[in-house]
Amino acid sequence: MSYILGVDGGNTKTIALVAQLDGRIIGAGRSGCSDLYGATSVEEAIAALEQAVQSALREAGLQSKSLTSAAFSLAGADWPEDFDLLQKAVEQKGFGRTRLVVNDALGALRAGSPDGLGVSVACGTGAAVGARAPDGRFWHSSFWQFHHGSGHLGHKTLEAICRAELGIDPPTKLTAHALEILGQPNVEAVLHSIMARKAQTSAKKLTRVLLDEAGHGDLTAKRIVQEHGAALGDYALAAARQVGLEGAPFTLVLAGGVLCHPSQFLADCLIERVRTKSPEVRTIYSRFEPVVGALFLALEAAGQVIDEALLSRLVPTLPPMSLFETE
Repeated sequence: MSYILGVDGGNTKTIALVAQLDGRIIGAGRSGCSDLYGATSVEEAIAALEQAVQSALREAGLQSKSLTSAAFSLAGADWPEDFDLLQKAVEQKGFGRTRLVVNDALGALRAGSPDGLGVSVACGTGAAVGARAPDGRFWHSSFWQFHHGSGHLGHKTLEAICRAELGIDPPTKLTAHALEILGQPNVEAVLHSIMARKAQTSAKKLTRVLLDEAGHGDLTAKRIVQEHGAALGDYALAAARQVGLEGAPFTLVLAGGVLCHPSQFLADCLIERVRTKSPEVRTIYSRFEPVVGALFLALEAAGQVIDEALLSRLVPTLPPMSLFETE
């Protein structure tokens, strides 16, 4: 029997899935950061990639030589030399007889778009935008896009709290919510917990505070989220433009924990900006985790069609959501 491997690698975690050719998932593995630019070294990034794959293979009761095709959707697959390095690494490890390495934005697009075409915006620990057109053209933001993930939002929230505390800006409900979430008595203690030499926490924890309060109508929070959503929308439009989709009724895939916050205010701001240039855009919240997009790419490389019959076998075998959870 032939077996397929799909891997999604990022700054927070790396997930690997092993499946049969008919789509049934039989093994899953997780490790840490496999981003070439986020890990402490290239060697550690590759080690994390291998750890996730080997964990999935062990659960499946297989060895790497059993893999027919493999697809790796990776943060840090940005420049040509990155692709060369990663391609050689997975070849040396023997992960699949055919191997595809793509930027993680394209894995997220394949996970969410029914036909793998359109534009994807993933916003979680980091942010990634990708696009693919019917004529085969594709583009991903990678080195073009700077800080638009939860860390960036967390620091903007922290700055807003500080400005309000110092009387530079009006008071905001962000302050009380941040104190509650972080368990600190005052703003100075919050700053110490995040910025001191022996910091105890991360500003990323404040992202939920920001999105909660924006949904509840706090003016400061709404302003920050509106600006962030518009910026993400600008990159989505740029991606569409690069592959000739701007103005067309393309599919816009939204993915990542930040965009899937219950208030949907950030997503609404993003969609509003995209519709200024592409009013007929069709928005989809991704049904699957990005690693499933990598698995789809591997299945397609093996000649399989991603249809309802295949999905009916794949979906019941998906790993529990606990495998994918991040802070």
